Amino acid sequence: MWILTIFLFFVFLLAAFSGNQMWFTLDRLTRDNVLNGVLITLALFTLLMIAFVFGFFPQSVAAPFMMALYSAIAGFFTGYAARLFKHRSKSGDILYQHRSFWVDHAPNFLAIILIVYGLYRTSILTDLPVTGIRITSGISLICFGLFSWTLKVVPEFRSKGIMLLDRYIHWKEVIAWSWQSESVVVIDYFAKHQKEGERIKQFATSIPEEERKQLEVILKSKMEEFDEERRKVLFPE
Repeated sequence: MWILTIFLFFVFLLAAFSGNQMWFTLDRLTRDNVLNGVLITLALFTLLMIAFVFGFFPQSVAAPFMMALYSAIAGFFTGYAARLFKHRSKSGDILYQHRSFWVDHAPNFLAIILIVYGLYRTSILTDLPVTGIRITSGISLICFGLFSWTLKVVPEFRSKGIMLLDRYIHWKEVIAWSWQSESVVVIDYFAKHQKEGERIKQFATSIPEEERKQLEVILKSKMEEFDEERRKVLFPE
């Protein structure tokens, strides 16, 4: 039992380290990537189910395997949440963010529901027997809830950069901005950790017309403030 616990803890730490790295960001989730991932997952579990039916994947092996899988999921989202927290801590104070019930409160309610259900799933607070599967699956839900709490669905324009979902864009990496319409602004930025042909990217976000002037002032001042650093990024010696 101790050997299994140590192994699961090692899996958790390894997955947390992976989630804390920049190799994965949400903007890389294309339709093809999602479909391929779903198909591979379904194929894997179908093979495991067939192996279980024919006795090649007994309960004594299946239970530790699922516990390791849940531990990996919990570790990944813990590392992911830590990465977002680290980005926010170094990006400064919020200068502008479009706020509404669906932006500020609905995602937090979902995160709380996941965390509470995760606690229930562990069976620690119920009369159900506590098992390794229940503990690890509950912890994975709690960790996903913590990640959901840290993820914001709209860009945050901060004093040192922009938080775009799980990506931190320093102001020196913002190349240009323009209004696509009366209420939609487009931001062009230099994307680090990308292939050579994908370095320049852009995103568009909707802004209420009454807040347009406020955002314009912020963008103009930050583009001017970080002009010299931006030139060094775009035209390194």
